[in-house]
Amino acid sequence: MADAGASADGASPRYREIKESILADVRSGRLSSGDRVPSESEIVARFGVSRMTANRALRELTAAGVLVRRAGSGTFIAEAKPIGHLIEIRNIADEVRSRGHAYRPRVLRNAGLRADAETAALLDVAIGTAIFHSHIVHHEAEFPLQLEDRLVLAEAAPGYGDEDFNHTTPNEYLTRIAPIERVEHRVMARVPDEAVRGLLGMTPGEPTLVMIRRTWSGGRLVSHAVLTHPADRYELTASFVVGAA
Repeated sequence: MADAGASADGASPRYREIKESILADVRSGRLSSGDRVPSESEIVARFGVSRMTANRALRELTAAGVLVRRAGSGTFIAEAKPIGHLIEIRNIADEVRSRGHAYRPRVLRNAGLRADAETAALLDVAIGTAIFHSHIVHHEAEFPLQLEDRLVLAEAAPGYGDEDFNHTTPNEYLTRIAPIERVEHRVMARVPDEAVRGLLGMTPGEPTLVMIRRTWSGGRLVSHAVLTHPADRYELTASFVVGAA
């Protein structure tokens, strides 16, 4: 049997057809959270593909948070995607744990650099100013929930680049080192590029909800963060107390 890495007409690789078949079953309700999906052997027999192709389909769906693979038991549909709240200044790890779920970060970058023209403008500093850049994917259980891309003024948080964000979050660290005096939010919908889709486990065509959050401490702008969320995993909420005046 020839490996069906690509379909006969060359239109779509077979591993994508397998993924779409499983996703279609989830969308239609034929499969729901906790249901077992076909094993690699069952997929090989059903689709006429190699084990390598079947493995790739299951592996990519697992990386995207759609499936959970349990040693000795099989592969299952993961829990329904969580909903978070954007407006409050909350530590995302605490927010996830408050819902009874495990929090897991994936630190992609945390490094010091000198501000170029673009980053200097974002932090309102001179070109060449010492800053930090961190890039982290925050997960709730198996689901990528938020992509955090943050610039921090080194003078205000000199230890930021040495902090291990596998054990704390930028929010926790900055709240301790540079307590927030002022915050500015900007929220928009965006169509993510391929890199962002991959990090957040999204399929083509899904939109994101993006918040740009700038925070001040000690009378200066300390942090510029771009927080990107799959739109179906977040909602905007806010509550206000209206004074008599």
